[in-house]
Amino acid sequence: MPGLKRALLTIVTTLVAILLFGTLGYMIIEGWSALDSFYMAAITLTTVGFGEIHPLSAPGRLFTIVLIFLGLGAITFALSRLGEYLVASDLGPRLRRRRSERMINNMSDHVVVCGYGRVGRSAVSSLMEIRSDLVIIDKDANVSEEVGLQGLQVVHGDATSDDTLRKAGIDRAASLMICGGNDADNLFIVLSSRTMNPTLTIVVRSVDPASESKMLRAGANRVISPYQIGGRFMASVLIRPGVTDFFQQVTLESGLELWLEEMVIGRHSKLDGQTVIEADIRKATGVTMVGLMRHVTGETLMADASTSIEVGDVLIVIGTREQLAQLQQLAESPEGVG
Repeated sequence: MPGLKRALLTIVTTLVAILLFGTLGYMIIEGWSALDSFYMAAITLTTVGFGEIHPLSAPGRLFTIVLIFLGLGAITFALSRLGEYLVASDLGPRLRRRRSERMINNMSDHVVVCGYGRVGRSAVSSLMEIRSDLVIIDKDANVSEEVGLQGLQVVHGDATSDDTLRKAGIDRAASLMICGGNDADNLFIVLSSRTMNPTLTIVVRSVDPASESKMLRAGANRVISPYQIGGRFMASVLIRPGVTDFFQQVTLESGLELWLEEMVIGRHSKLDGQTVIEADIRKATGVTMVGLMRHVTGETLMADASTSIEVGDVLIVIGTREQLAQLQQLAESPEGVG
């Protein structure tokens, strides 16, 4: 921080000059030794209130008064210089950036969000309802400052740079959400991120539908087109307004105490090998099962009573937080719900 160093150097130089001036003044006016003069000048400038080591002559008292005013002036000058530096500098943002860097370095299995535009803001707002371990990358300094003031961890830089991705801890992250509006940049981020973290779950925004296949080949797990989703949603509102409103509340709004979630059947789950009717999930937990994604084929099924549940299958369910917690235990534990 060159500005701070210059300010401190000016302050120290001024104080030393006044101290030397006081020492020489007492030596000349009072004829004291250098040590006594230095001591008298020091206690005068610091206003500690110690008594005089030798009686002062009239000229010595006048000189002491001048030295006191010089000391007060020097203190005022020092405070003003420091104040000017704090006002004119970006010390606050620098401290926030350093704190953010330390917190990111300690993160693992977090979510990295590239781009904090309209899509990125909406995505982050939804993610913050269920988790706080987010790192946002944006190359706009004003946006980075805004995100930092909200208490979120942010990396100011271009997400197409490998160095920027490393600063965000991409090698330790669990998920990456790419919300930029340029398909070429988004594709490059997918390639770089997949190289640095082969197990990363990558969801990327696509503006041009023709880019979807390229992004999937580059390593993206999901490709989302906000324009296509928005158009389909508008059509659904027109055709099935009641159904659309219900699912909007369940999936996007936290005011309704119902959540549409997915549950993965664990290796030691009690549900493994049971049919839907044998598991009777609704009776055991109160959760309603609306679908099943088969682990082996990736096919989504509207499971009937005879459908078998297997390890790795993903159950699509609706329920309250308490009910979902019971199902989570059932999906992971061999004992199930007690």
